[in-house]
Amino acid sequence: MSLEFIGFIAPTESSESLAPRGPNVDPGFIKAFAQAQEYGGFDKALIAVNTAWPDSFAIGAWVAAATERLGILVAHRPGFQAPTFAARQFATLDQLSGGRASINVITGGDGGDLQRDGDYLPHDERYTRTDEYLDVVRKVWTSDKPFDHEGQYYRIQDNHTLVKPVQKPHLPVFFSGASDAAVRVAAKHADVYMMWGETLEQIRTRVAQVRAEAAKYGRDKHIRFSISFRPILGATEEEAWGRAARILASAKELIKAESHARFRAHNKNVGSERLVDLAHAGRVHDKRLWTEIAALTGATGNSTSLVGTPDQVAEAVAEYYDLGVDTFLFRGYDPLRDAVEYGQDLIPRIRALVAARETGGLRKVG
Repeated sequence: MSLEFIGFIAPTESSESLAPRGPNVDPGFIKAFAQAQEYGGFDKALIAVNTAWPDSFAIGAWVAAATERLGILVAHRPGFQAPTFAARQFATLDQLSGGRASINVITGGDGGDLQRDGDYLPHDERYTRTDEYLDVVRKVWTSDKPFDHEGQYYRIQDNHTLVKPVQKPHLPVFFSGASDAAVRVAAKHADVYMMWGETLEQIRTRVAQVRAEAAKYGRDKHIRFSISFRPILGATEEEAWGRAARILASAKELIKAESHARFRAHNKNVGSERLVDLAHAGRVHDKRLWTEIAALTGATGNSTSLVGTPDQVAEAVAEYYDLGVDTFLFRGYDPLRDAVEYGQDLIPRIRALVAARETGGLRKVG
């Protein structure tokens, strides 16, 4: 099974512990950030979606132009535009980038944020709409003749889109969502099911749940798994935990400011609730899984960390690989610096550990 690393592209340099630097859309930073991750050995970079942020697809096009090999994983919310239109956009980006585009389907998310864009559909019904939406998108990408579609949410007649993805049979579909409704739709459509960083036991259970659901479609051997962490590295373990303490202190100061109210989520998603519950159960799990930023921010996003030396964090990551996870999304609290550090000190160690496991037949899946 292939090993894949995903970075993160933001429109400006900021994090829960770092006040924004520069304009809201900083082309120079985006370019430097993307190129640092490409040089550091990341395979793809995620561009997130949020009503307060610039458009993820436009940033994806800019990243494609600024890089040569880095994959562009664009977060996309179904239902805000016609599926035929979105399919053309992604197929065009795949053509322009030479086959580097992927879609990250975000259906749930913070309900309040969805309503800011006018989407008031109830949670489970949004996933029902996503199921139909992705059916249509797939038809646009793969049909070699005009097709009609008549469903609950979309009615389409005589669609024949000439632009097709470079990647066959279609772009990779990454799928996020922790609810039962999300798992049901992911099982049918996802190439990669994405998870936030939880304990080893929780991830073992989640992988088994998703695989069991995917088996209903004959896809249990096809679907892959991704997990997201915020690694905090130090030359020594003590130094790494000291850095974690400084990040937490800075985040506490920033969150007091009204300008950082974006970290105070309301109407949160199931994934956020799971991370908050984990944080309440303890600040550290499995030796290195640190949860205090999740507790502080209400887990409005990927907010759990693996803390330690590069060797220690690499060993912790390899334990998730043993559970069947082969894709890892890393982003830091000091984004550009951390991306460089991950490329220099963390990713090579993980690749070496995984190669040794595969060569020695040491990997245990499930």
